[in-house]
Amino acid sequence: MRRVVITGAGTINALGHNVPQTLEAMREGRCGIGPLDIRDVDRLSIRIGGQVHDFDAETVFNRQQIALYDRFTQFTLIAAREAIGQAGLTFAGELAARAGVVLGNSGGGMNTLDDNYRSVYEDGKNRVHPFVVPKLMNNAAAGHVSMEFNLKGPSFTVSTACASSNHAMAQAFQAVRTGMSDVMITGGSEAMLCFGGVKAWEGLRVMSKDACRPFSANRNGMVQGEGAGVFVFEEFEHARTRGADILAEVIGFAMSSDAADIVMPSKQGAARAIAGALADARIDASDVQYINAHGTGTAANDKTECAAVADVFGPQADKVMISSTKSMHGHCIGGTGAVELLACIMALRDGVVAPTIGYEEPDPECALDVVPNEAREAEVTVALSNAFAFGGLNAVLALRRV
Repeated sequence: MRRVVITGAGTINALGHNVPQTLEAMREGRCGIGPLDIRDVDRLSIRIGGQVHDFDAETVFNRQQIALYDRFTQFTLIAAREAIGQAGLTFAGELAARAGVVLGNSGGGMNTLDDNYRSVYEDGKNRVHPFVVPKLMNNAAAGHVSMEFNLKGPSFTVSTACASSNHAMAQAFQAVRTGMSDVMITGGSEAMLCFGGVKAWEGLRVMSKDACRPFSANRNGMVQGEGAGVFVFEEFEHARTRGADILAEVIGFAMSSDAADIVMPSKQGAARAIAGALADARIDASDVQYINAHGTGTAANDKTECAAVADVFGPQADKVMISSTKSMHGHCIGGTGAVELLACIMALRDGVVAPTIGYEEPDPECALDVVPNEAREAEVTVALSNAFAFGGLNAVLALRRV
């Protein structure tokens, strides 16, 4: 099996419009969650979110592009441009044929859906724009990234709710590791912070009205976010030969299904994914210093995840730092694992572990080192990134410092 490294990273989310801004916010423990600025917010019970503010698509894309790009595609392209720019790659000839894109997304073009349902049902119009379907489809972002950068290898979208990005990055990792591709652009995005998107999540009754407080005994639910994270996964020798700056190495992954309940998580399913990632990476629990938790801020998720970590790590569990950056940028649903991978890279590369902010009261069922409220300097050589989705779909990535 070939080694796989990360040579580029890009993002836009509630904490920043690029990677440096995002990492600075994570180091400072800054909260990007606040009042929503969307149409008909007064009709919502939930009026907060990790929204991307100060973003004007017209300053980035032309009118023809905006007609084709839903907000989630816009976010993806912005993050992809940053990641590929950092990697310093140009895709032509043989490299173009051996490079592809795998992205995670859950809701597709929710803003496009919301706008056009309003147009037909509320405004009574009998026609919609000819590009509504290519604009709202889940694979739109992957298609546009492949076209903009001339990626002619494997290109597709993975949709597994909140684990979409981790599943997508796992497939990209596998494509490079097995020799199918030399370079894969991967990650995920989401933009569900529109009236219909928030109203649908309200129905689940798992949303907080004031803050996201993972692992804190007084937590009262999750908070939606939006944004994208995109990375360049590259074969190690290919990267080394061209003198690329390597951010981290991806060393393993595992996936599992709870096969139990459509919304309630299973400790056993999560534990199998965590243990499987360790086995695939050929490392022991004692090798891991940091876990970026799924950490949604719901009682069901937080307690189940902590129990799964305790089961897998045993006596080592108390020695592992585990934090949820959703407390800062919100739950970016299909894009969340990609945004959170930035925290793993920061821990490995910079020796800074992002905090779980909003932590106020210890929960005996989450009695792990959750890095409360303040970032921590620490030597991290191996990190895990957890994602556990509705449908009982679990995906865990393992990364190592290079």
